[in-house]
Amino acid sequence: MACEEWSGKVDLYLDGELAPAEASALSVHLRGCAACAAQTIERVQLKRTVNFAGKRYEASAQLRNKIVKSIAAKSRPGLGWWKLGAVAAAILLVASGVLYSHLGRENAGRQRIYSELADLHVATLASSAPVDVLSSDRHTVKPWFQGKVPFTFNLPELQGTQFNLLGGRVTYLEQTPGAHLIYQVRKHEVSVFIFPERSGPSLPSGQANELTFNVETWTQNGLRYFILGDASPDDIQALSRVLRDAK
Repeated sequence: MACEEWSGKVDLYLDGELAPAEASALSVHLRGCAACAAQTIERVQLKRTVNFAGKRYEASAQLRNKIVKSIAAKSRPGLGWWKLGAVAAAILLVASGVLYSHLGRENAGRQRIYSELADLHVATLASSAPVDVLSSDRHTVKPWFQGKVPFTFNLPELQGTQFNLLGGRVTYLEQTPGAHLIYQVRKHEVSVFIFPERSGPSLPSGQANELTFNVETWTQNGLRYFILGDASPDDIQALSRVLRDAK
């Protein structure tokens, strides 16, 4: 497929709207086409800029709490039953709105994290230098991160598995530094992200399908792990087991 045709599919790829076969083919194309890779990185940067700008004016829960207190203050002895009922209904309505708003923010927060990780994955693979430490030796890659991220982690022995370690780099998720490792399984490159576990949107452990990519996430020893890529769910899960058992 010509670059002109792929160029029109970059936005669909980043938004998770391409079929898996097309997404995988475009991923391969990006690794061999500097022009399309540069366009993809530019689109990723634009998406992240818009995302950060959108969060600047996000409303807090203080206004909702103020409304609830204002309504509750009007509920005084001597009011008719119908007024008390109306006030109670109003409080319930506002409280329900607060709850749904909270759940909505939680879902939006999770989606934002997965979207940012997907952008990091795409931008890294489209880059001419996807890793800062290029090595398949875990004893080379792990020490390289010392002093660059505020935590330590174990990498597995891959002999006898279908996975190869290509290297790693330091990355950031919502301004938090972490480790970004690239593994290869057959013809697929898979990103493994490791960050300190922190407060924020609730992220249930297990598999998910986000923005074209398959995702696995879990916590272990105070760290949050993410595996993301266009490899099959079975391959993602197998890599997850290998990483969990690393010593």
